[in-house]
Amino acid sequence: MQRRRSWAEPFKIKMVEPLRMTTRAQREAAIEEAGFNTFLLRSRDVYIDLLTDSGTAAMSDRQWAGMMLGDEAYAGSENFYHLEDAVRHVYGYKHVIPTHQGRGAEHILSRMCIKPGDFIPGNMYFTTTKAHQELAGGRFVDVIHDRAHDSTLEHPFKGDIDLAKLTSLIDRVGAGKIPYLCVQCNVNMAGGQPISLANLREVSALCRRHGIRVFLDATRAAENAYFIQQREPGCAGRSIRDILLEICSLSDGCTCSAKKDALVNIGGFLCLNDDALAEEARNMVVLYEGLHTYGGLAGRDMEAMAIGIEESVEQDHMKARIGQVTYLGEALMREGVPIVKPIGGHGIFLDAARFLPHIPREQFPAQALACALYVDSGVRAMERGAVSAGRNPDTGQNIFPKLELVRLTLPRRVYTQAHMDVAAESVIELFRNAPKVVGLRFTFEPKHLRFFQARFAPVTGARVLLTEDADAPVSRCCCGAGGCRENG
Repeated sequence: MQRRRSWAEPFKIKMVEPLRMTTRAQREAAIEEAGFNTFLLRSRDVYIDLLTDSGTAAMSDRQWAGMMLGDEAYAGSENFYHLEDAVRHVYGYKHVIPTHQGRGAEHILSRMCIKPGDFIPGNMYFTTTKAHQELAGGRFVDVIHDRAHDSTLEHPFKGDIDLAKLTSLIDRVGAGKIPYLCVQCNVNMAGGQPISLANLREVSALCRRHGIRVFLDATRAAENAYFIQQREPGCAGRSIRDILLEICSLSDGCTCSAKKDALVNIGGFLCLNDDALAEEARNMVVLYEGLHTYGGLAGRDMEAMAIGIEESVEQDHMKARIGQVTYLGEALMREGVPIVKPIGGHGIFLDAARFLPHIPREQFPAQALACALYVDSGVRAMERGAVSAGRNPDTGQNIFPKLELVRLTLPRRVYTQAHMDVAAESVIELFRNAPKVVGLRFTFEPKHLRFFQARFAPVTGARVLLTEDADAPVSRCCCGAGGCRENG
């Protein structure tokens, strides 16, 4: 058998940013000050930042050069037309409306299309998307295939939509109460799992028959196209660019955060094929974002985005990007660490419920694990479980999704394999000492998107990760007596 050869990133480092090294005592103080929420940590206190891949990419020399060509005219910036050309060329949509980031596009689409009492089906929720749909008076309905909720199951396309679930919803509420289907590419909350072309073709045809629009969340559509190329029969010889064009052709438009695939630090866009809807969107973007030719962005940002869109579909770039995620995931799997399988696109998702079986869901094991990881090594990750899911709008009770995850999200073109080794070693060490991790309770809970700003405290003692000299037991109950539910 031929030995597997090593590979390296298809770029070289031209500039470095020094990282601040901290002690464990400093990290314990920092996480306590942050209310045991990794979003509230100061970046100067973080060693390896795997909180998100949103706006955290390293831009290329071509992008930085493009920044110097920023046309900062208030109206009709030349960079807008470069961006428009790039989006039309790579994604194929007719109308392109820039926004400050993806949630700006989600807001406009939701305000235009959703009426109170509507239902918006999608292949698993995403936090900001669902929030905008609910604020517009709609109700999100999950129609993803059940296999997406099983972290142990190996399936190449766990992002696929269950056509039976979608048909059942149409039959139950009527097509007139469904303004559109929201199709997420590389489903985030499922572990970065792709949707197949075959499924998308069937879903698109079903919606066409019922007069229901299809809108993509195309934030990671280029990554999804790469997985189709690698996994779907008949697609191995196709380019990422070609597959991406077909993905988009099966929809009526998209929202997109360019802070992911497109390799920029800020920006997004809304794409539409319908002329009348596009005109309405341009009118709304003036109210909420800025003129329709800048949408809240500087000209230099639009130029960097246009260049990044072209770079995002380069084969060598995507192979290295997904390859680094795979490298980290395989290192963890070799040691038996429970992660979402198969390895997804933008990060590794630890199965916190299996990682910390001694912590009940009411004590937010994923939030606790993310904090423990930071204390152990200075690696910042984020919770993707009950805290992110929020509360049931009817009952006010916490929603406990089937997946309770910690996301280790890899910024594009930022870290080396050595950084991945450090992160892996820290996770593995925590896994071996899992009983030392303590659950959390709310001390402050904001009304919307609570995972960004909520504050917590350990259910027992003052630490989320017990040190060797700590004698406080790990309690299964927030009051220590073993009889109550969530406190706060």
